[in-house]
Amino acid sequence: MVKKVILKGTYCLIIHICSDITIQVGKLGSFDFGKGFYVYVGSALNSLESRLKRHLSDDKKLFWHVDYLLADLNVELVEIVFAVDNGKWECALASEVGMEGVGIKGFGCSDCKCSSHLFKFDDLDGSVGVCINSFKKLLLEPKKLEDL
Repeated sequence: MVKKVILKGTYCLIIHICSDITIQVGKLGSFDFGKGFYVYVGSALNSLESRLKRHLSDDKKLFWHVDYLLADLNVELVEIVFAVDNGKWECALASEVGMEGVGIKGFGCSDCKCSSHLFKFDDLDGSVGVCINSFKKLLLEPKKLEDL
């Protein structure tokens, strides 16, 4: 019998918002998002592969803050950068990414002391580059979606 390996890790979702939108994010409230690229930092300490597949799926119950954002028709998940590791790197990674992006106050961080886990960027290449460099600063090996 082959035992399935469960990967744990931390990830960045690179999200493109095609036009200005306002969305209700669960009990968190209403948020205005300008057109552009956003990086959401998250972690999966049970199953990284399942979590990433869930984020890519259109058929899911809205649970996490990012689910509400990804459900909007003007929003597209365009890339994922991740690292496989058993450590808890989510907040440290959000801090690194936040040094380059503009934080959306209170988004995605209701279970920690961070000010945000969602950051706005000007372009796709810049947002992906910041994610890769942030993983490297934490001595984690970044991978992209096609590596999964």
